[in-house]
Amino acid sequence: MNAVQNQKRVVLLSPQFKNNGAFVGNSYVDVSGWNHLRVEMIVGTTNVIIGSTDTAHAPKLEADDDSGFGTVADVVDAALSAVIQATDSNKVFAIDVNLRQSHPRFFRVNAPTAGNVTGANLCIIATLSDPQIGPDNAADQGLAALVQV
Repeated sequence: MNAVQNQKRVVLLSPQFKNNGAFVGNSYVDVSGWNHLRVEMIVGTTNVIIGSTDTAHAPKLEADDDSGFGTVADVVDAALSAVIQATDSNKVFAIDVNLRQSHPRFFRVNAPTAGNVTGANLCIIATLSDPQIGPDNAADQGLAALVQV
């Protein structure tokens, strides 16, 4: 098995367009059994700011030991340095987390939100890597199908 097959992908936010408010369907990733997490915010065409909770705060990760996120807390230092700008069309922004350190089990991006002009296209994908036990098949890698050549 090659290195890319020792990863799992999870869609946290399905590709969508949003104008003026929170993106719909923001989900979480269960990091149990993995040693590294990368969260990628993939921006399509945009002419608005994208932030967390509102357009004044940079996108950030939050975590909890419960998938219901009842006692959620920000992940220390797991935030972009600034909001995603209205001029950042077709760019990918990432946050990496070393899971070898003590951490909660569930992670998500804090309330991704778009500003109010024309709107933004956004998709968020989590990639888990460095597994404690390698994934055996396409489903364990978070894939609907896998073709190997």
